[in-house]
Amino acid sequence: MHTFIFILQIVVALGLLNVWLLRFNRQTAYRGGEARNMREEFAAYGLPGWFTYIVGFLKIAAALCLLIGIRYHSIVFPAAALICILMLGALAMHLKVGDPIKKSMPALSVLILSLIICIGTYR
Repeated sequence: MHTFIFILQIVVALGLLNVWLLRFNRQTAYRGGEARNMREEFAAYGLPGWFTYIVGFLKIAAALCLLIGIRYHSIVFPAAALICILMLGALAMHLKVGDPIKKSMPALSVLILSLIICIGTYR
């Protein structure tokens, strides 16, 4: 079970780092509304620009904690729980702007994987 959870930690962490560090300024099929980058996506949700960076910081920090958690297990549950909360927020924003379900799939997938990590690491 531990190996499976470690693999999920890596998958979730690298996925979040990819979105927030490599694809931040790029258009993807999953951006909310008609947004072409992350700042436009948060604007489409009616959120202030500074909130983009708060959420980004939290997601990057949580992703790094998942990676560090491979060695220091005690930080995995809080990091995965934070990601769950953030993904619930992402899903709520997609619903708010009436996005098709396809655009919500990455957030839903990360939520499910993070829930599995939480369950697998809860002590």
